[in-house]
Amino acid sequence: MKRIIVLSAIIILTGFKTFSQDKKITKTGKIIFEASVPSFEEVKAKNESVTCVVNIKTGEIASLALMRGFRFKVALMEEHFNENYIESDKYPKATFNGKIQGFDWDNIGNSPKEYKMNGILEVHGKSKEISTSVFLRKVDNGLEIVSDFKVKIKDFNIDIPKVLSMKVAETVNIKTLFLVK
Repeated sequence: MKRIIVLSAIIILTGFKTFSQDKKITKTGKIIFEASVPSFEEVKAKNESVTCVVNIKTGEIASLALMRGFRFKVALMEEHFNENYIESDKYPKATFNGKIQGFDWDNIGNSPKEYKMNGILEVHGKSKEISTSVFLRKVDNGLEIVSDFKVKIKDFNIDIPKVLSMKVAETVNIKTLFLVK
């Protein structure tokens, strides 16, 4: 009986080890967004606690950012972002689920290589299909993933009061940096 239990435990642990080798993860990814307009105060924030998981067999990628994790230079701007615009209590997270096209772990080197990435971005309870370029390179037994894309505020039903509409860009630039291991 002991042999069967030990053998079962070895098989289960081996299975988990094999499964985990297919996934690389980080919980310290970065997202920076900017919606600044020239001649007005900078509208820019950074979140350095973003989770990202990549399946290195399939190229599937998923990330999650807590909205209250975004930090602004001006505390009042951060408060307005969370309470009035993004409504963080009602919509506490942003997610992305997608796939890196043509992903092949064996063909990724130490220099950044451009790939196409498609997926669904969900922010403020609204989903939008995203297609963008992503740059991949191997670093320290991991994978660096860098992207830079734009989204429109109106696509996510985020209301900016008319009085502030001249100070906030209609299109937001989003930069991501993940080092998954």
